[in-house]
Amino acid sequence: MTNHGMAEFWSGRRVLLTGHTGFKGAWMSVWLEQLGAEVTGYALAPSGEPNLWSILAAARGKPPRSVIADVRDPERLAEAVASADPHIVIHMAAQALVRESYRDPLATYATNVMGTAALLQACRSQRGLECVVIVTSDKVYENHGESRPFDESDRLGGEDPYSNSKACAELVTMSFRNSFFADGAPVATARAGNVIGGGDWSEERLIPDCIRALGSGRPVSLRYPDAIRPWQHVLEPLSGYLALAQALVTAPLNAPRAVNFGPDPSSFCMVRSVVDAFGARLAGYPGWIRDPAPQPPEAQALTLSSTLAARTLGWRPRLDIREALSWAADWYLAYSAGEDMWAFCKAQIERYGQLMRQTP
Repeated sequence: MTNHGMAEFWSGRRVLLTGHTGFKGAWMSVWLEQLGAEVTGYALAPSGEPNLWSILAAARGKPPRSVIADVRDPERLAEAVASADPHIVIHMAAQALVRESYRDPLATYATNVMGTAALLQACRSQRGLECVVIVTSDKVYENHGESRPFDESDRLGGEDPYSNSKACAELVTMSFRNSFFADGAPVATARAGNVIGGGDWSEERLIPDCIRALGSGRPVSLRYPDAIRPWQHVLEPLSGYLALAQALVTAPLNAPRAVNFGPDPSSFCMVRSVVDAFGARLAGYPGWIRDPAPQPPEAQALTLSSTLAARTLGWRPRLDIREALSWAADWYLAYSAGEDMWAFCKAQIERYGQLMRQTP
């Protein structure tokens, strides 16, 4: 799939994008607009300042239609779906933080499980619907510390409330697909995680923690510096979600119904290695320390196999970990210099599109 082929497909299509005010959702909204899609967003108001959605809203021209509401409100969600009359639904709204899921597990399950169910229920009555993509997580797998990458046939699980809620969202999606969409629009899930890139200020995420450390002059406190994660730039999984939706519409019999989008194996690396490499790009970076406080459990090792995505969608990552960190650092440096970040985001998307055109 090339960027040109994407534009031909997406131009004029009505897209409902949940979670559009979040970090990944804001990037997705920019990309969809560049491709000519008619986007309706549905999400909570962005939390905290600064945040990417507000930065882009201040710089862009006409913003996409935006419904500020909660996926835990099924009536409001159904109204928004009906009003948008979407061809394609991309569901990215979520409670996405592991530690927050320990603090408020019920809200995490309500958002990630019942919010997904409410969206799928609302989609059942949409006659013009062509496909639904439900974004879950790389943490949906039952993880006993195996040394091999997880693939889509592995057992779902998740011990912490966040990971388990995303596994439950996978099961909800499978049930709705088999029960209510067997003869309708294809429904699929997409699994990715540990995304980095410019414009993320979320609490308890690695790159935002580095940026905050730079501002405060205090070292980053790392809970699990030796944990291994599949790091990737935000545009990598987003390109996968777009490719999956396109395949579900144009080749539904061959498109997967659950698929991993992970980085090249060379980008599976330790938390502390990512911090060191990112900090090297930032003058005055204060380094990191190990957090001595007791921490809730998280998987020490997590890697994904993207073989299915390569075989069925022609998808593969274009950026290695150092390139991904460089692109992220460039974004924050541009922001601190007062550049037009709407134009900067579009330029990075176009640059990524060029990589898609240049490599098979």
